Amino acid sequence: MDLTPVLISCKTASASIAATFFLGLLAAAWVAGMRNRFWKMMLDGLLTLPLVLPPTVAGFFLLYIFGLRGPIGIFFINLFGIKIAFSWGATVLAATLISFPLMYRSARGALEQVDPELIYAARTLGMSETRIFWKISLPTALPGIAGGAVLAFARGLGEFGATAMIAGNIAGRTRTLPLAIYSETAAGNMNEAGRYVLIIVLFSFMVVALMNYFSGKKQ
Repeated sequence: MDLTPVLISCKTASASIAATFFLGLLAAAWVAGMRNRFWKMMLDGLLTLPLVLPPTVAGFFLLYIFGLRGPIGIFFINLFGIKIAFSWGATVLAATLISFPLMYRSARGALEQVDPELIYAARTLGMSETRIFWKISLPTALPGIAGGAVLAFARGLGEFGATAMIAGNIAGRTRTLPLAIYSETAAGNMNEAGRYVLIIVLFSFMVVALMNYFSGKKQ
């Protein structure tokens, strides 16, 4: 069995969660602290949009922006000589976009469940908002944030539609586990596809176990 898709998927999911974790946490803290309800609702909808869009639609937008004729794609080619589309970086880009809403919504929900009395007490003691976030809000919400990170990692590992659009299905370069399953099934290699399915099912089972663990810690 060719283990290249497994390695590419693990690398992609690891790189995407590194970006998604911090971006999602920052976005969650920003939106949770907003006072204007209208703009809070609009921004929340925009950040959650990739979660409800078909992955192929999200991939279309990525291809339109980062493709060979897209504004950012052309910028990177002309300035750095780097082609984003149909490269391994494109798989990370797709996984980050699709998994970001899961991290963002989990982190926001966890931060909004922090007891406001703790925050009010810290303010009366003269703590700054930044110190309150790092010393009180973040440690209290950490189980929920960690659960969101695990879920986002799994979503990045199983991303298919957007990856196929922006990165293609290039063997040894951009062929992730879901794309390998599709390719082997389309070629009639059901045994090979079954092995890839078994691997991703095992990964998914471990994710469920970790989610249950963090849910118990949160309670």
